[in-house]
Amino acid sequence: MSDLDLAYMPGTEIARRIAAKELSPVVVVKNALDRIEEVNGKLNCFCFVLADEALAKAREAEAAVMRGDPLGPLHGLPLAIKDLTPTKGKRTTLGSFTHEHWVPAYSAVIVERLQAAGAIMVGKTMTPEFAYSSFTRSPLWGTTRNPWDLARSPGGSSGGSAAAVASGCVALAEGTDMGGSVRSPAAFCGLVGLKPSLGRIPMDILPSVFDGISHFGPLARTIDDAAAFLAAAAGPSDADIQSLPAGPKIPAIIPGDIAGKRLALDVDLGIYAVDPEVEALVRAAADALRSRGAIVEEVDLGWTRDMLDGWYVLWKVFMAAYFGHLLEEWRGKMDPAVVALIEGGRTISAVDYKRVEIVRTRQWSALAKVFARCDALLCPTVAQPAPANDLYDASFGDLDANGKLRGLDMTELFNNVPQCPALSVPAGFTHSGLPVGLQIVARRHDDLGALTIGKALESARPWSGRRPALS
Repeated sequence: MSDLDLAYMPGTEIARRIAAKELSPVVVVKNALDRIEEVNGKLNCFCFVLADEALAKAREAEAAVMRGDPLGPLHGLPLAIKDLTPTKGKRTTLGSFTHEHWVPAYSAVIVERLQAAGAIMVGKTMTPEFAYSSFTRSPLWGTTRNPWDLARSPGGSSGGSAAAVASGCVALAEGTDMGGSVRSPAAFCGLVGLKPSLGRIPMDILPSVFDGISHFGPLARTIDDAAAFLAAAAGPSDADIQSLPAGPKIPAIIPGDIAGKRLALDVDLGIYAVDPEVEALVRAAADALRSRGAIVEEVDLGWTRDMLDGWYVLWKVFMAAYFGHLLEEWRGKMDPAVVALIEGGRTISAVDYKRVEIVRTRQWSALAKVFARCDALLCPTVAQPAPANDLYDASFGDLDANGKLRGLDMTELFNNVPQCPALSVPAGFTHSGLPVGLQIVARRHDDLGALTIGKALESARPWSGRRPALS
């Protein structure tokens, strides 16, 4: 049986205790493996568990501590990697029969950097096929469930990583975010999830390094843990021509002083029908930031539905361009929704694709006017609490009586302006005990600013002590 206090201990605290010889990496990794064994049958969050290798690396990590070797900031810390992200010598299936037996000969830069910082990969987490969905289920591996309510989705596409962190299997997990795939699972699972500025962490796993919506990001239970992940993974690499030069140093403890900061609040972004409980919790979170000295003003961005439609154009073309070549051979074993996306992408003209940039420019112009006087924008991460697992992305999309979209994620719009970091943090819980997320969108490349605002809310309304009732 796992030690739950250790399972839910912040990763930065685990790493500190390991470095101080107060805690053994072997004990930590074994506890993580025990916890995975306890919950994975219920959650289906891991498709691969690397028990023997992880324990061997834990013994090596312990020996390094005892020798007094220099230690990385994540030394001995169990880590989960999404099954979309290549890991050298380890199966990486992308949640698809098309890659069922693929064993990459290389690891993504992010994996190399996290391991160089001392983290120990204990397994690969579930993703929907090609990370296409806000629900984590795949033809190959089945459905992943939410630790807070097994009948509900943990979100997607990094739902396996989110469920693993929320259930105490690991303190840190890697995710990818092309339309909210880190932030939405964070919101549904009561976690911190960051889409960093485009290029902050090199993105080297796609056929193109010129893609403009894709990010790696952490899923964690605390702001400081997410920041430690970012600090270890960020920095330029020629593997990604769009990767950013080294930015401001991310401190080990994120400051939470937001006195005098100006924050804008737009609850529905002009587009979405937001669940009343979600709205109430987001407004309460904004009030908590006011109590910490921030000035919060309500704004109307004036965004329009065509901006969200523009992201869907990008997404359909993304799927068609990167995975369309698999359709002829694998159609019968692919998720029908993936097939539909690919076929839809094939019908979009180059001119229509290019015109999306005009829509994105209008979107950015409106947001830039807000950033001219405000340090960040606040809004919900998702428009409603975690949906039932038997629903589908296609279940959302009609309009309410006010002409607002009955949508789910409120995240894709910020992949249209990808230089702006977007952070999801817990805003509270509904009356039925489901987590809700607040999305904090900072100015271009101001990742530390987003984390600082998140830390202020974490200080005002601590969330990491609450655990799902999962035996």
